[in-house]
Amino acid sequence: MILSRGRKYLFVHIPKTGGTALAQALEARAMADDLLVGDTPKARKRRGRLRDVKTAGRLWKHSTLAEAEGLYHRDELDDLYIFTLVRNPWDRTVSYYHWLRAQSFDHPAVTIAKARDFSGFLHDPSMQASLQAHPYSWYLRDGAGVQRPAHYIRLEHFAKDAAALEAHLGFALTPLPKVNVSDRPRDYRRFYSDEDAALLGRLNRANCAQFGYEFDRSYI
Repeated sequence: MILSRGRKYLFVHIPKTGGTALAQALEARAMADDLLVGDTPKARKRRGRLRDVKTAGRLWKHSTLAEAEGLYHRDELDDLYIFTLVRNPWDRTVSYYHWLRAQSFDHPAVTIAKARDFSGFLHDPSMQASLQAHPYSWYLRDGAGVQRPAHYIRLEHFAKDAAALEAHLGFALTPLPKVNVSDRPRDYRRFYSDEDAALLGRLNRANCAQFGYEFDRSYI
């Protein structure tokens, strides 16, 4: 998450959408008083500025609008350009699975990913509940449960979708650096049977309806 009162924007970082690359591009042009919440080098250097901040929930790089209230006042959101990155759900879930398998911290999702193949991971009831409960729009609800207007940038169409953001910022963001790339084959479609692809589509029905995402095997 990045709050720039100087440039009047708030970047909400949804996990596994390419947000770290965008955060680094934004931080390269950060203003002196920008509040950077995350684990990038510049965010770590400025971490002391957040020490006394009291927020409604956990303050970390993937905080939702509701969790981060206290970093800003809710009324401030009316005057901020709020934006986030989204990603094809089938691609994102493969990336998430492989990222989990590389982790060593104690978390149920890590345990499940390490113990099961990708199909087994998808069919785990707790993973299905998590995927269904947290559509991209969930991250953009404030502490009163109000869905805030936001600019959603599709990772797959970054140059096109980011044009309005670049106009607001007054500088270009492309090309994005490649960071946090998981060690896996690049073609996510090879991980899905027809049944599993349909299952993930159902779990991501809200995201697919909002952003037009679909699973396409035609190029395999």
